[in-house]
Amino acid sequence: MATPLSVRTSLDDGTAVLSVVGEIDMSNVGVFTTAIADAMVPASHDGGVLTIDLTRVEYLDSAAIGALFDQAERIRLLVNPMLMPVLRVSGLTNVTSVVAR
Repeated sequence: MATPLSVRTSLDDGTAVLSVVGEIDMSNVGVFTTAIADAMVPASHDGGVLTIDLTRVEYLDSAAIGALFDQAERIRLLVNPMLMPVLRVSGLTNVTSVVAR
């Protein structure tokens, strides 16, 4: 059974952070993309860069990767190390900042 998706936006020392918990797939990617769009509003006050914390995400599919590619120039990612292989293979690590934690 998939872990339900939970998203929360906060400000960490003035930096907008979208924290995500659960699994991101085609069944909930709409919630994820909406959360990214909503979090871009406070991020615009910080030079337009949104930090997306995926350290508590253990699975994401191609729909989620596509959503991240769509915003690659405006995001930086903090990720669970187990996501690094798929992010490398997809090429996302070549177009945006990705830090494993």
